[in-house]
Amino acid sequence: MSHAASALPRKKLPLGIQTLAKLREEGCYYVDKSGLAIDLIASGSYFFLSRPRRFGKSLLVDTFKELFEGNRALFEGLAAESRWDWSQRHPVIRISFSDGMLQSRAELDARIHEILQDNEVALGVQCERRTVDGRFAELIRRVHERHGAPVAVLVDEYDKPILDNLTEPARAAEMRDGLRNLYSVLKGADPHLKFVFLTGVSKFSKVSLFSGLNNLHDITLDARWSALCGYTDADLDTVFAPELPGWTATRSGAGTTATTGWAWASTTPSTCCCCSTAGSSRRTGSTPARPPSWSGCWPSSRGSRPIWRGCRPTRWS
Repeated sequence: MSHAASALPRKKLPLGIQTLAKLREEGCYYVDKSGLAIDLIASGSYFFLSRPRRFGKSLLVDTFKELFEGNRALFEGLAAESRWDWSQRHPVIRISFSDGMLQSRAELDARIHEILQDNEVALGVQCERRTVDGRFAELIRRVHERHGAPVAVLVDEYDKPILDNLTEPARAAEMRDGLRNLYSVLKGADPHLKFVFLTGVSKFSKVSLFSGLNNLHDITLDARWSALCGYTDADLDTVFAPELPGWTATRSGAGTTATTGWAWASTTPSTCCCCSTAGSSRRTGSTPARPPSWSGCWPSSRGSRPIWRGCRPTRWS
């Protein structure tokens, strides 16, 4: 039987999907991060994580949201199903600056008010204060009172208004001041908060943006939480490799710098997609009718096992 005939239908890659519900409903590949998410929640209350774009940050934020809102059906078969206390629910205030580009402090304040209004409607409260900081503080307090449980505040793309204006330093400073006005509320709202998680691309110091929020724990470079976003070597082995019949997963033996590889044979692939140099190895086993396309840089070879150095081909020769 040919490889193509025997292969099971492949799941879809979750490209561009930022909500756990859509990912699970559409049957996409999912690397289970729910166990790590629960571990983080259990270890503290205020966290900051910086990662590059397209790294799964928004999906992680949505995972926290679904956990706190108690949507158990989305976690069937995942680590959280048996580890999370589904009898306890917490209201979630979600803030994201991912949409559009803001070009003035007035636009930023207007957007913040829109976000707070959306949360008021979703959570069944109505605030009276009209300043950004006053309205946000009132929202947190009223939501706690309304739902009888402390609030989870999840902030995605916390820094985008600043990054969008980096070429205009004065405008970027205005955006920084406006965001600091919003985030400074969180420390004073501590009695009403269960969990606070902020994520974005950059790492601004607590002095410049999170003034007063000295209880915010930066886990960006903390090895314990390095796998919260993105795919690790182990994820590739356990989630993706089992659906590539005939290809033998193996572990390269190049010391501490080695990462997950495959079984390779000395067949030269096509020219590399990004540096125009030829590689030196190819996977062994049955070759699928349509081999996968790789991006990045092709590894150098060490015997039958590669040492990953960056560049990989877009197609096989």
